[in-house]
Amino acid sequence: MGRRQIGSQPTRRVSLIILLTGLVICSLAYMFFSVTLRPNEDIKFSETDGECCRGIESFELWGSVVKWGSDFKFNTSVECCNACKAMCNGKDGPCLCDSWVFCGNSERCGEKFGECWLKKQKDPLAPDWQEAGDNTIWTSGLCFGKGEGIVKMETKYGTLHIKLLPECTPRSFMYILELLTTRHCVGCQFYRAEGRGQSWDTKGNHLNLASFGPPFALIQGTLEAEGVAFKKIPLEECRVIQRGSVAWIGSGPEFFISLANHQEWKTTYTVFGYVLSEDMEIAEKIGNLPTLPDVWNNINVSVLVKPVSFSFRRINKPNKQNPENCLKWLRSTLPKWRSWIRTLLVQFNGYPDEGTNQGFNPEFEHNGDEGLRILSGFYAYGGTRVSRSEIEESILTINR
Repeated sequence: MGRRQIGSQPTRRVSLIILLTGLVICSLAYMFFSVTLRPNEDIKFSETDGECCRGIESFELWGSVVKWGSDFKFNTSVECCNACKAMCNGKDGPCLCDSWVFCGNSERCGEKFGECWLKKQKDPLAPDWQEAGDNTIWTSGLCFGKGEGIVKMETKYGTLHIKLLPECTPRSFMYILELLTTRHCVGCQFYRAEGRGQSWDTKGNHLNLASFGPPFALIQGTLEAEGVAFKKIPLEECRVIQRGSVAWIGSGPEFFISLANHQEWKTTYTVFGYVLSEDMEIAEKIGNLPTLPDVWNNINVSVLVKPVSFSFRRINKPNKQNPENCLKWLRSTLPKWRSWIRTLLVQFNGYPDEGTNQGFNPEFEHNGDEGLRILSGFYAYGGTRVSRSEIEESILTINR
């Protein structure tokens, strides 16, 4: 039988199947990251979480305008910030507005006094800022949904995912963004580790009649990296320390991650983030590494025998706000997928000396009721000669 001319319809069907499969994969990836990277809603640092709205004075953020400030005015920066936060989509984001710019000095602002510009950053972890300094009349801030603003702290013992709090600690947040631009964060390390001992349970709750340390249930380190200038960070949002809190010691760069709830410390430390609950076992692992005893200011501490270095990284996940990223990826991988499916069909439907469906390859030719012969002479995968399957019958029907 002569070779049949192959139309483009089967190829279009394959491309459509690949496209739909890819979209399903992108959707599943979105749901996976939405669930696995979502902060534990049981973690609550204070009753004023929703009221936390801080910005940086003399600092102007740029970005795509969501609300024009010339027609949108308030009396305070907190009101402007809350207007931005109100545009978040539910509990997990994404937010239609993630940055705000406010002019709050009546003398310097003049006619612009009270203007509240709501904006959307192209990349929230690399915000576009225009100007900073005494000559700037604007106050700016960022705010994310609960599922946004998460970075990775990578160690040899595992990765800690940390949810940052730009709406509460904007200066701390901007410094962490600087660390994200470094490749290795040379100098960043944990050097002190103290487990929960017999004083706190696995959920971080203090046990009755137990001491409050030592050990103090924390891992301590430094965020001073080579090549990144560190400026002392003033106190920002001081919250009660809870299990998973990431906080500065004084004005930094020394910091700690708490392994327990420390109500006894009250609101002494600036909490600029918290470790997601599913990663706390990694923090616990570091907290139980071998240590040596030492005394700091008359306080017994435990110093790691080998400090644990770490670096900050962005989370590589699909952009929830831009589905075109998935489509671009599909277009770039479409040829590979088509080739893979063709190979799979040969392996699934082929027989010795015979091939598979001619509609997917112009080098295939019909060979009676026992299968399809490959003109190139290569053997298809398989070891038993059988009659044509129902799958082949349906494929041949389509191609006819």
